[in-house]
Amino acid sequence: MDVGVALPHEDTRLRDLRRMRTLATALLVVMLLVFLATSIAQPHWPWLAYPRAFAEAGMIGACADWFAVVALFRHPLGIPIPHTAIVPQSKQRIAVALGRFIANNFLSPRVVGDRIRDVDIAGWAAQWIERPTHARSTAQRTVSAVHQALQATPSAEINAFLTRRTRQGIAAVPAAPLASRVLALLWAHGNAQALVERLITSASVALANNKETIRKKVSQRSYRFVPKWVDGMVADRVISGVSQTLDEMREPNHPWRVELKAEIERLIDRLATDPDYLARGEELKQQMLDNPAVIGQIDAMWHAIEARLNSAATSAAIADAIETALISVAARVRDDAEMRDRINRWLRVAALRAVASRRQEIAAFIRKVVENWDTETLIMRIELQVGRDLQFIRINGTVVGGLVGLLIFSVSRWL
Repeated sequence: MDVGVALPHEDTRLRDLRRMRTLATALLVVMLLVFLATSIAQPHWPWLAYPRAFAEAGMIGACADWFAVVALFRHPLGIPIPHTAIVPQSKQRIAVALGRFIANNFLSPRVVGDRIRDVDIAGWAAQWIERPTHARSTAQRTVSAVHQALQATPSAEINAFLTRRTRQGIAAVPAAPLASRVLALLWAHGNAQALVERLITSASVALANNKETIRKKVSQRSYRFVPKWVDGMVADRVISGVSQTLDEMREPNHPWRVELKAEIERLIDRLATDPDYLARGEELKQQMLDNPAVIGQIDAMWHAIEARLNSAATSAAIADAIETALISVAARVRDDAEMRDRINRWLRVAALRAVASRRQEIAAFIRKVVENWDTETLIMRIELQVGRDLQFIRINGTVVGGLVGLLIFSVSRWL
C-alpha cells in the first residue's frame, strides 16, 4: 500500500501533528536553555536554584515522555531497545484485535438492531427519490448499468443462453394441458363463438360473391344432354340450400352448433386428461422445438430485443418508465404508513441477517487490510488519529515533571 499518498482530510491532521511536535520539542529546548542559564547564573543569584530545579525536572519529564511516545511507533534514535517500536511489532495482534473489536462491538445483532430500530429507511429513501432530479438520475444510472452489463457480456453467448433457456422453459410446460386451458379460456370468454360467427359470415359472403363460379362448376360437371337452364336451376338450389343452412347456423341452438360445442368441450377434457393426447402434445411440441426455423425465430427474437434495448429511443423510454415508477412508489411509501413500516421491518431483518451472518468475514477482511499495510502506513494511520494527543502528553510531562521536580527540591531545601 502506498504510504506517500495522503488523503485531503489527512493533510490537516498531518499539519496539526507536526505543529504539536514542534511545540513539544520547543518546550524541551526552552527547559534546556533555562537550565543552562540558571546553572551559569546560580553562583551570583542563589534563588535561581528553584527555576533550575524546575527546568531540570522538566527536561527529564520531557525526555521520558518523548521516549514513551516514540517507543510506541519506532525505535528511539534508531536504537533497537527492547520493548520499543511496539505498534510495528504488534501489527498482527492489532489487526486481529481491531477486527474482533469491530465485529463484537459494532456488528453484533444486538448493537445493529438497537441502531436501526428507529431508523426510517423507507421514508428516507422516499424523500430522497422525491427530490428534484434524483429519480431521473437514478433511472438513467440504472439504464446505463444495464447497457454496460450487456456490452460487457458477449452478445452471442447471451443470445445462446436466452435461446437455450427459452427452449427449456417451453419444454418444461406440458403442451396438451396448456392447450386445454387456453381453449377453455377462449371458449368461456366467447372468443371461439365469435370466431364461428365470423366464419359463417365469411362463408355467406364468399357464397354470394361466387354464384357465377358455382354455376360454371355445376355446368362443367353436368351431362352434355342436360339443358343449361337445368344446371343453373340446380346450382341455384345448391347455393340457396347452403345459404339457408349458414343462416340457420347463426342460431345458438342450431344442432350443428350444439354438436360443435359438445365436441369442443370433449376436446378440452381430452387434452387435459387423455394419455394419448398428452403424448401427442409432447411429440408435437418436441418436433416444433427441434425445428431449425423455430430455433432461428427464437434467436432472432432475442437479437431484436437486444437491438431495441441498445437504441437511444428505447433507453430513453425505459428511463422514463423507471423514473415514473420510482416517483410513484416513493409517493405511496410516503403516504402509506403501514406499507412504510412493513418495508422498514423487512429492511431491518435483511440488514440484521446480512451483518450477523457476515460479521466474522468483515472482521477477517479488516484484519487482512491492516496486515497488508506496510509498517509506515500503519504508523501514519495511527499517528494521524492519536499523534496530536500524544504530543500533549509530552507537553504535560514537561510541565508536570518540572513542577514535581520543583516541589521535591523545595521540600528537600526546607527540611
